[in-house]
Amino acid sequence: MPVPHLSPVAYRRLTLVAALAVGFIIITGGAVRITGSGLGCPDWPTCSNRRVVAPLEYHAMVEFVNRTITGLVSVAVIVAVLGALVRRPRRRDLTWLSLGLVGGVVAQIVLGGLTVLFELRPGFVMAHFMLSMVLLADAVVLHHRAAQPDGAVSRPAVGPDLRLMGRLVLVAAGLAVFLGTLVTGSGPHGGDPDVERLPFAVPDVARFHGVSVILFISVTLVTLWRLRQAGAPASLLRAGEVLVAVAAAQAGLGYAQYFTGVPVLLVGFHIAGATLVWAAAVRFLLAFAVWPAPQAATAPNVLARQET
Repeated sequence: MPVPHLSPVAYRRLTLVAALAVGFIIITGGAVRITGSGLGCPDWPTCSNRRVVAPLEYHAMVEFVNRTITGLVSVAVIVAVLGALVRRPRRRDLTWLSLGLVGGVVAQIVLGGLTVLFELRPGFVMAHFMLSMVLLADAVVLHHRAAQPDGAVSRPAVGPDLRLMGRLVLVAAGLAVFLGTLVTGSGPHGGDPDVERLPFAVPDVARFHGVSVILFISVTLVTLWRLRQAGAPASLLRAGEVLVAVAAAQAGLGYAQYFTGVPVLLVGFHIAGATLVWAAAVRFLLAFAVWPAPQAATAPNVLARQET
């Protein structure tokens, strides 16, 4: 039986589905926490009392649906790996990145089970969210690389000093996300009313988180200004502008939820915003490398045929 082949365009579509699925599971995982359904299924891998399917109860069904969605994400990731194997031409970088997705999803499933078994201890919840950010970064890089021409080599869009600033932007974004998990671990939305919380006052950790967000946006603005001064490519500037816009909206949402008593709906939007900010920060760093367009990569062969 002939082995099916997958075109580069079709494979890139698969990687987009995988990236969207990873982002979606982060949001649904946040929904489990803010609805107080983290222990709706207190056992793992079953739901409760050796039952695989959750009983018709609100919290149990919320957690069970999230586990089901995790299974669907696993399918999307497996398809991405299989797609990398049957893509023609096959590329080693895409294969390794897709395998990274598989490893990340497996680690997520195991860590999610431990989080439930240890009754949503803040350290496990924080680790689970940060691992999700790593998995999302892998998915974004995979989708980005899948769009690049086969056999092409990238070149730096700007000098080494500006590339360093791009890396600092990503580090600052990661710091803001991490400190945001400290606020979550200390705040009221722990996934269950009776779970353990971190021994920090919410105003104190929220202040540190706010300072990190201001630092992140400031570094991004300075980097974008210097890129404009250096005549950076339009694609890099657009990626920076998108990041600034998303980060500013996320910061405004964060202050709104803090001063309104951390309502559940705004917390949910803030989780989605953190996902978008992190993805935009990764995309911004990726834009510091310029790849030749597919047409440009094949132009010499066309000219050679015309000359002969």
